[in-house]
Amino acid sequence: MTTLAIVGTFDTKGEEFRFIQSLAHERGLDTLMIDTGVFEPTFTPDITNAQVAEAAGARIEEIVAKGDRSEGTHTLATGIATLLPQLYKEGRFDGVISLGGSGGTSIATAGMRKLPLGVPKVMVSTMASGMVAQYVGTSDIVMIPSIVDVAGLNKISRLVFTNAVSAVAGMLGAHLAPGHSYVGTGEAGGDASTSQSEERPLIAATMFGVTTPCITKAKEYLENAGYDVMVFHATGIGGRTMEDLIDNGFFAGVLDITTTEWCDEVVGGVLAAGSERCSAAGRAGIPQVVSVGALDMVNFGPRESVPTQFEGRNFYQHNPTVTLMRTTGEELREIARRIAANLNTATGPTLMLIPHFGVSMLDCEGGAFWDPEAQASLVEELSTRLDPARVPMEFLDAHINDDEFALTAAKRLVDFIEQK
Repeated sequence: MTTLAIVGTFDTKGEEFRFIQSLAHERGLDTLMIDTGVFEPTFTPDITNAQVAEAAGARIEEIVAKGDRSEGTHTLATGIATLLPQLYKEGRFDGVISLGGSGGTSIATAGMRKLPLGVPKVMVSTMASGMVAQYVGTSDIVMIPSIVDVAGLNKISRLVFTNAVSAVAGMLGAHLAPGHSYVGTGEAGGDASTSQSEERPLIAATMFGVTTPCITKAKEYLENAGYDVMVFHATGIGGRTMEDLIDNGFFAGVLDITTTEWCDEVVGGVLAAGSERCSAAGRAGIPQVVSVGALDMVNFGPRESVPTQFEGRNFYQHNPTVTLMRTTGEELREIARRIAANLNTATGPTLMLIPHFGVSMLDCEGGAFWDPEAQASLVEELSTRLDPARVPMEFLDAHINDDEFALTAAKRLVDFIEQK
């Protein structure tokens, strides 16, 4: 039987990868599940993360103990680059597919690039609409934009994932299994268009790896409250896509926690979303709760790609293909001015929610980007520039990734929607 290797972080995206697996089975493909996550997966894979780490000469327990995301990503990327071609030579699979954000894409494509030309390789990624040379290299990897973040199943992600599996199945020359439906649900003969979840009001949310705990908790609350949450990875194309879908009337509300794309717009990073960011919800008059997630960082590619004028700044190597630079107080003042200018035009309920104790995983006491003075400049400028009649501010004695902050943001948005 033709076998599709499915590579990914099964600890954080287990639901999505099981969906991919079921779609493959519908199309008559066998699967080889390869885990590249750091922590315990949500289901038992065929190839464990321990085996991937071992291929890089490391132990997964040591990676977990260190808690260094950048080092863990690098190690697992090295491991999959060694292990995946070995498994192919052994005849364990015929083609490969993966899903992910910048980290997941960096890991999976490291292995895909080592496979021979002509072996089907499909990467569904939040990074696919930007500069992808560092992921594709000289290989024949097919990059498919995920449109929304790889953070759960919804109307759009089901369509994208279904098309991606159909594409790789076509490459493999597989025949469709009996009962296959064009738009899959993960169940033979099913139809995503009839899913009850798709009748629920949609909420847009913005997320980065460094604000994931916040959005995960808020998403859980909102789904329990009767909403579907469509998560957008704040990678420039993610923010632009969300703004377009808001303009087209898809959403009942917006949880714009992660406004980091403004850093790249103002300072010159690679993930800018344009000057219209934070304006569509205001134009549409729909409720929005906005925050300052990941405004501590500007994004660049590999370290050697950082412009020379930034030498001497505070950098953090997020993974081999993403370098982060800490924003300064003056840069944050300009970012605040631009955010405020757009939010002040809002015609619907809008709230700016500010965490006192950090805006990302790196911006916490003792963290690589902890800089209370810079953040004070941001808050001071927002307080001065935002029109309190249109955009009131609320402050919480919490970190942005604390449950208290996530639940407060979600509850405020639900209150806005219900009142409207």
